Amino acid sequence: MSTKKEIRIALIGTGLMGRTHSNGYNRIANFFPELEYTPVLKVACSRNAEKAKAFAEQWGYESFETDWKKVIARDDVDAIDICTANDTHAEIAIAAAAAGKMILCEKPLARTLAEAQTMVDAVEKAGVKNTVWYNYRRVPAVTLAKQIVDSGKLGKIFHYRANFLQDWTINPDVPQGGTATWRLDVDAAGSGVTGDLLAHCIDTAMWINGGIKDVSAVTETFIKERVHAESGKVQKVGIDDAAIFHCHFENGSLGLFESTRYARGHKALYTFEINGEHASIRWDLHDLNRLEYFDHSDDSIVRGWRSILVTDGDQPYMKRWWIPGTSIGYEHSFIHQAADFFESLQTGKDCSPTFKDALETQKVCEAVLDSANSKSWKDTGVEWAGS
Repeated sequence: MSTKKEIRIALIGTGLMGRTHSNGYNRIANFFPELEYTPVLKVACSRNAEKAKAFAEQWGYESFETDWKKVIARDDVDAIDICTANDTHAEIAIAAAAAGKMILCEKPLARTLAEAQTMVDAVEKAGVKNTVWYNYRRVPAVTLAKQIVDSGKLGKIFHYRANFLQDWTINPDVPQGGTATWRLDVDAAGSGVTGDLLAHCIDTAMWINGGIKDVSAVTETFIKERVHAESGKVQKVGIDDAAIFHCHFENGSLGLFESTRYARGHKALYTFEINGEHASIRWDLHDLNRLEYFDHSDDSIVRGWRSILVTDGDQPYMKRWWIPGTSIGYEHSFIHQAADFFESLQTGKDCSPTFKDALETQKVCEAVLDSANSKSWKDTGVEWAGS
């Protein structure tokens, strides 16, 4: 007889992120068998009943629902996983917190800093466990990058640069709004690449390199009007198609960030590089199991960039998987975060990033947009204690 403590999960939103999270829950028992807590997939919720039913059957949820308010009111649900469009995050999270439910929320936390603050206030008032799915922290090579920086091997950090490039919105016939393209609708998304892509870069950067103090940014919307998928009317596009900013980190290093959906040939190019006094590291999502490392202390005749294949059992998370030399993928980052959340229930520690951590990323995103609009430097107000 199982002695596991069950955490009954309600998933709200059954799109791509709903799939990745569900896969994460389903793999925990196989690869993290020692955890005291285990997920039970209780209910999947989507506005479309047929879609919700099919999703529940495919991923192993016991039931389905079309009204998220009914889901939160259920006594047989312990945790709410929010995978909906950004404009619903705050309302769902605040209601879930008031009902005493644990909350796992997709990123970005909200559309605006003000919305995000209400969510932080709600979970802190209720005292409920919470986390935000900034999953790239859980890619083993990225976790290793943080460990290397924390060890001091790089010495004083001078530069942090990152980019996240896509090309899926170049066609002017792509609509805004609706289920598939809500990320192009400012009312649903809040912002464009800043909240969708740069938020990932910012979260990773502050996790590894500390708080961002101030920013200077430019943004551009290349296609000014698009048909709205729901109304059929041509409307002004309110989101940013591209954003570039540079910044000062609290540790004195400089940062350079770029994101666009107009980089033809790039589907999801996410890279970062960190240059320190003694060494440098860089990572590329397209080769996510490798971390490149340059150490100036090497003898000059062999000094150069080395490629670290992150698959050995003593490297982050890898003892859970296969044999050295064999790789894992994007989906494993969600499995790792789900497992970390359940481990946090038994240790009593936070599962970072929490809502409060994600609020700091939201501050930087808002400062980026404010800076671009005002064509001036903006302080972020970030209070980064590390997580």
